[in-house]
Amino acid sequence: MKKEYKAVLFGNGTMGERHRKFFEYSGVRFLRIFDLDDLDSAGNVRTSLVDEFISNEKIDFAVIASPATTHYLYAKLCLERKISVFVEKPLATLGEQAQELADLAIRNNVILFVAQSECFNPVFLNFRKHFMAEHGDVKNATRNFRDEVRLNECAELNKCANSSFRLEFRREHKYSARCRDVNVALDLLVHDLSLCLSMFHYDDLKVEKFTISKNEDRAQMQISIVNGAHAGAELDFIVDRNSDIDVRTISVEFARGDGGPACDYSVSLAPHNENGEVIHISDSLENEHKFFLKLMAGACSEWGRRAAQSAANAVKLATISTASS
Repeated sequence: MKKEYKAVLFGNGTMGERHRKFFEYSGVRFLRIFDLDDLDSAGNVRTSLVDEFISNEKIDFAVIASPATTHYLYAKLCLERKISVFVEKPLATLGEQAQELADLAIRNNVILFVAQSECFNPVFLNFRKHFMAEHGDVKNATRNFRDEVRLNECAELNKCANSSFRLEFRREHKYSARCRDVNVALDLLVHDLSLCLSMFHYDDLKVEKFTISKNEDRAQMQISIVNGAHAGAELDFIVDRNSDIDVRTISVEFARGDGGPACDYSVSLAPHNENGEVIHISDSLENEHKFFLKLMAGACSEWGRRAAQSAANAVKLATISTASS
């Protein structure tokens, strides 16, 4: 019999309502929504109010979709009380706070899941599968692709594996009043850093340059892969939340090691409507909710811990020392 989970929600704005609807569709019951009426003079949900509620109710997990600057406070509040947490990105606004939460979840044996839905975007998942196969060994490529890769393509894959590459992650949208409590790095850049960290090891990365505009709406980051199988590769990130266009792309440039022609291409992570505006892919949100419920059911626990650590690492990168531009 499918378990009926009981949850609480912090923040019932745009994303809070979306998460609540997805979870309710899966049978989750929200026993309490903490929102504007429950704030103290500092603008935070009163701890005593939460403690009073959870002392009388058995809560399985909390959904945190409040302003980004409150994520650390509410996540810590719940994790300390051994309540699993599903929290919107960013996990925290400081790298040390993000790491503290990841460690606390492990110590208390509860789940910490950061809702970075782009990591569950089927377009990205397909791109990552093919890209990593091209730049991995032939055995892994044939195993991952199974019927999609024929044996007579192995020579081509070997040539790609020996080539250097550059990835450009670009994310821009028009002005929005949402998420203005943090800069663009914690608002948008964490999305693409999370995609990057699902492909490459955090310890192999070195930030070469990081600039944020004075109005905190545009940022650029350059990362080099300095260790491992992909050493020498370059990763560029461009984010802008006050742009004239809506775009979410990953562009690939690589030169063949044998001197052959480059094989450059670009992938759009989201379709556009007739006005050129990005259309959100509902599968991304649905997929992340399904994975979280699998974690709650006891599946994929090691994957869950790695994902939480990756989210903490994304915050560390997004809050590294910057230069203004």
